[in-house]
Amino acid sequence: MAKTADKYLCVDPWKIIEDGFHPQRSQVSESLFSLANEHQGVRGYFDEGYSGESLTGVYLNGIYEERFTEGMSYKGISNRLAFMVNTVDWLYTRIEVDEEILDLAKSKFSNFRRELDFRTGELQREFVWETASGKKIQLIFLRLLSMETKELACQQIRVTPLNFSGKVTLTMGIDFSIQHRMFAENFWDCPRTADRAILGVSKNIGHRLFVGMKIYSETEQISIEADKFVGVRLDVDTVEDQETVIGKCVALHTDRNPAQALDDAWERGMSQLQASPKKYEDVLKENQVYWGNFWAKSDIKIDGDADTQQGIRFCIFQMQQTYRGVIDGANIGAKGLTGEAYNGNAFWDTETYCLPFYLFSNPTAAKALIDYRYKTLPQAMERAKDLDCDGACYPVATIDGTESCTLWQHASLQFQPTTAVAYAVWHYANVTGDKAFLQLEGAELLIQICRFLASRGQWSPNGKFGYYAVMGPDEFQMMVNNNAYTNYMAKRTFEFALNVLDEMNLSTRDCSPAELDSWRRMSTEMIIPYDSKTKLYEQHTGFFDLPHVDVDAIPVEDFPLYHHWSYDRIYRNDMIKQPDVLMFMFLYNQSFSLEEKQANYDYYEPRCIHESSLSPSVHSILASELGRHQEAFDFFRFATRIDLDNYNRNTGEGIHTTSIAAAWMNIVYGFGGMRSDGNVLSFKPSIPSHWNGYSFQVTYQGSVLRLEVEQSRATIRVTDGEPVSVKFCGQLMNVNRDSVSIEM
Repeated sequence: MAKTADKYLCVDPWKIIEDGFHPQRSQVSESLFSLANEHQGVRGYFDEGYSGESLTGVYLNGIYEERFTEGMSYKGISNRLAFMVNTVDWLYTRIEVDEEILDLAKSKFSNFRRELDFRTGELQREFVWETASGKKIQLIFLRLLSMETKELACQQIRVTPLNFSGKVTLTMGIDFSIQHRMFAENFWDCPRTADRAILGVSKNIGHRLFVGMKIYSETEQISIEADKFVGVRLDVDTVEDQETVIGKCVALHTDRNPAQALDDAWERGMSQLQASPKKYEDVLKENQVYWGNFWAKSDIKIDGDADTQQGIRFCIFQMQQTYRGVIDGANIGAKGLTGEAYNGNAFWDTETYCLPFYLFSNPTAAKALIDYRYKTLPQAMERAKDLDCDGACYPVATIDGTESCTLWQHASLQFQPTTAVAYAVWHYANVTGDKAFLQLEGAELLIQICRFLASRGQWSPNGKFGYYAVMGPDEFQMMVNNNAYTNYMAKRTFEFALNVLDEMNLSTRDCSPAELDSWRRMSTEMIIPYDSKTKLYEQHTGFFDLPHVDVDAIPVEDFPLYHHWSYDRIYRNDMIKQPDVLMFMFLYNQSFSLEEKQANYDYYEPRCIHESSLSPSVHSILASELGRHQEAFDFFRFATRIDLDNYNRNTGEGIHTTSIAAAWMNIVYGFGGMRSDGNVLSFKPSIPSHWNGYSFQVTYQGSVLRLEVEQSRATIRVTDGEPVSVKFCGQLMNVNRDSVSIEM
């Protein structure tokens, strides 16, 4: 891989630390120092404002806006873009001394440092400001989002004059006037305000956001109100070398029902604000307990590699911040709640890359992700009609269940979101044994997905079934026939659905015998391009005949290719954006022989440009299985630090949330050798040569399993719950609280 690290953060096992300000990386830092609690996400922008490069971004889960493209005349092509909208700057602060306003793009300052602690979720930033008149003031900014009361957020500012006593003026408030960067437009009206509260209503959709605040200070608070703004001014009389602390707690209440009376949203928000007596220190203590409990169950420990230890904990921390299953109808956007790239939309990444993390740490949250797809089944059925098909076709990109991808070559040709939902149903049921879910929601999802797959596929003249004019996971190949991933996943979906309906005696559930027989025949006659001599799966019909490109010879200056190559040039060769054949060989890993995995890895990996941040982890997992340990580690290091070291040079747009979920899979499925596609959970661990050891825990069938791996041995045991049957290093065994060790 030609991509290189842009390392500037200090390495620490439990924190990310910026020692000294790096203005050229200001937006990268804003993404990395983001806070979230599923309800909202706040970029790490400066409280006091910053006139340099910055994105003041606060995003509320499920709060979105829409834009329509005029003149769209082709059926099935979406003309509606739904996007997660930028909302409100509740951290708004301005600091003034002797009529000079603090701005780190212009002001003189020293001793800058900021750090984000994974054990508390607290972001702290400090520096010494030297005014034009020579006054020096130490400033410490702290912020928290409550993990216990999701609507609650806190800010604290500590002011210490170092060489004078005198007045320091702070203006603190709630600002609804911030712009959504993509459109350079503000999307909020504010029909009601009060002394310390304001109600925002999004202009097109009509979502409501109430924000109210409490200021904790001994200084008199002078109320201020302006357009889309409420706040207070504090003229603080400071004393040299004595610290003054000002606190602010904010309640953010959302109402996504545009028919609801505005007064109802206001009253509910005010009730939340008044009901919470908590101050900053109270929320900090609660967060310490919350994160302590979380890490006790979900930590991955690496002994002997500080870089990847920091990297994997950052990934896990961000996943838990982004989603934990507490908000009804929530999904996981490609950038989480950290930026506006991809418009906050969710993709098939949720089911293929994110679901395993929750499935093995928080099965309830995993089920909620699938429930999101069940609740948006009506929209998926409408989408299928748009494409002249039956059943349900899940959108390529979505916030509310409708298709929000306006690129027809993706939205009309890609069906991996649909088969990914079916795979998620299978994966969840296989791991948890939740038969009740399978019999109700799961069966309905499978039936409607199979109806779509049956109507979208076609029979060839020689009596074989396949899919024509499609695009698989590799988005560098468009309008292809019989993409192996698409066909293979459809085949497995038909098989799973038929088994479920048969085993649960659901055969008559809205399905005629003729319909079930047609699915069975489609599955049996599915075209799967495969050469038994070479053991290669052809990515799609004609792929082996495409001109070859040496991806290692492409100049690094050409990346990202979408910005530097003519759009059609990408499709003229056998270069791959991300795993396609290797992807379905990972998802259904135990259905393929080691020789098949070896042959296909050897063929496709050299052709992969890894233009997708989702790509390295899958390659690392398969490289581990094939014994290519250094190659596996190189991919793993890239995956765990893709944002911390800004490998793709686009972290400023937001972190790669769904990709860092793949980093968790990278160590659990990769080095841990875990496989969850068989009848029992299995482990076949390996370890990088320079590590002393590593450990992780997974929840399986209600019990918690702990795997510890050293250079000489691997150990497994149950730490909580009843004994469970697993396959460990090739041996089927019943694991309990007594450790079982096997020599490596």
